[in-house]
Amino acid sequence: MATMPKDELDSGGQFNRTLTLGLVDAVGSAIVRGEYQGHPFPTEAELSREHGISRSVTREAIKMITAKGLLGARPKIGTFVQPQENWNLFDTDVLRWLMEQKLSRGLLRQFNELRMTVEPQAAAWAARRATPAQVTAIQSGLTRMREAADGNGDPLAADIDFHVAVLRASGNPFLSQFRDIVTTALHTSIRVTNRQAGGKACIPDHEAVYVAIAAGKPDIARDAMAKLIGDVLDYLDRTPEA
Repeated sequence: MATMPKDELDSGGQFNRTLTLGLVDAVGSAIVRGEYQGHPFPTEAELSREHGISRSVTREAIKMITAKGLLGARPKIGTFVQPQENWNLFDTDVLRWLMEQKLSRGLLRQFNELRMTVEPQAAAWAARRATPAQVTAIQSGLTRMREAADGNGDPLAADIDFHVAVLRASGNPFLSQFRDIVTTALHTSIRVTNRQAGGKACIPDHEAVYVAIAAGKPDIARDAMAKLIGDVLDYLDRTPEA
């Protein structure tokens, strides 16, 4: 793991916060990579020395990592790495650390199975509830996808914007907050799945979702989104592990 410079000692306020988040990222990602498997998790004193930061910063970082489900503590045992089934997979940091690893088809499939359970119904509700401004936002995402496919813009950002706009248009605040998971995971997932045709093949499928929502046809919107994500799952099944 990278070591923080010795002169970066916490002097209060925002600087402490920056050091804390930096340690959370370094240690959290190392846990997810399995770097602590097979030996005890370091003590606060050991982490402080390794990273050249204060015990108070280290203590706060450990609390944050523990809150994400990655660490636990017991009397006479101390701090230990939790099994993966205890990790908070809806935490965007944990999800990002997982996605930053060498991606397996299994992990991508699991993520898209989660999308399949949420996004088709979100599209159906959007067809019933979307305001004119929300429909315009979905259309804007689709327009940017087309432009990006022609070399004018970022196809990843446009694709994410489209899906986030659909979630927001569902009118359900819980689904709207699912946007953080979609945004984090799609940053990696889309880079893999869009290789099937340079990112262009799925634009008609996105258009079908938009047209159904704009026309107020929930069943068609649901089926169109299910097809879009189902095609991704089929692609993952056809593609060998890298």
